[in-house]
Amino acid sequence: MNSKPTIKIIGTGGTIAGAGTSSTMTTGYQPGALSIDELLKEVPDLANIANIKVEQLFNIDSVDITTERLLTLSKYINDILLDEEVDGVVITHGTDTLEETAYFLHLVIKSRKPVVIVGAVRPATAISADGPLNIYNGVKVACNQEAHGKGVLVVFNDRIGSARYITKMNATAVDSFKALEQGYIGSIVGGEVYFYYKDITYLHTTETIFDVSSISKLPKVSIIYTHQGAERYLYDAAVQADTTGIIVATAGGYTISKEAESGIHDALKKGVIIIRSSRLSTGIVSRTKMDQQYEYIVAESLNPQKARILLMLALSLTNDKDEIQKFFNMY
Repeated sequence: MNSKPTIKIIGTGGTIAGAGTSSTMTTGYQPGALSIDELLKEVPDLANIANIKVEQLFNIDSVDITTERLLTLSKYINDILLDEEVDGVVITHGTDTLEETAYFLHLVIKSRKPVVIVGAVRPATAISADGPLNIYNGVKVACNQEAHGKGVLVVFNDRIGSARYITKMNATAVDSFKALEQGYIGSIVGGEVYFYYKDITYLHTTETIFDVSSISKLPKVSIIYTHQGAERYLYDAAVQADTTGIIVATAGGYTISKEAESGIHDALKKGVIIIRSSRLSTGIVSRTKMDQQYEYIVAESLNPQKARILLMLALSLTNDKDEIQKFFNMY
């Protein structure tokens, strides 16, 4: 009787499947040039630790992961995890929007089985490509019983991060993914998986209210980045484009130019939901009298890109600002 766990690996493209014209080409390569089957040829030892099943769902640059593709991916994974023979899922993904996909799945997957996302900063054809080891480590984590019930995990550079906490911090370094405030939740050393914490603080997966099984389209949410002398025209354009919500990436945690603020207030009058986040990488955006006065919602510790993910899901259920604020506090 075969006692090895069964892991489904889903390919979606990105740098991990990228190819350049030389082994020293680490920028300017073609993302998604190789299939998941071609990638796994570089990780033959997988067969020693798991029964591997493979599916190429997409093969694209991660910036082309639309909300429709997020829904397709999440529904596919939820269906896979209903199979009693499948013990976990590993997804290969481009790094630039990996944290957004990871957090979306963290909120909508309805299983306690491990879901692990991996990627690479160097293409598959590069010297010391990081993809093969990340895939191997991702499968090791997905096979580990302690990974159950921790939500969606991101595995990079021998470290394990929660989708809620981890973010890409560097454009080209292999240790790009960091969890600066909350920290990593585990690591892989000598082929062994070590978890530092038993639980993830914020609610996720089976604990959330979000069910995308019958959703075919998500509300439109935009992110607008604050800067010196920011003008209001981007807010006006977002309203004209029928945006349902706007994430404002404030300069610190609070400051918005007077002109941009006027655009925000007009958007609020037209029913647009405004989330106040920060363009900084760490820290908590907490509620102030300004938020109560103008009916802003605060993103708590979510960065703008993750705040957008949560707001899209929240708006699929409600427009009530108090309820949406509770979601940002809980998830």
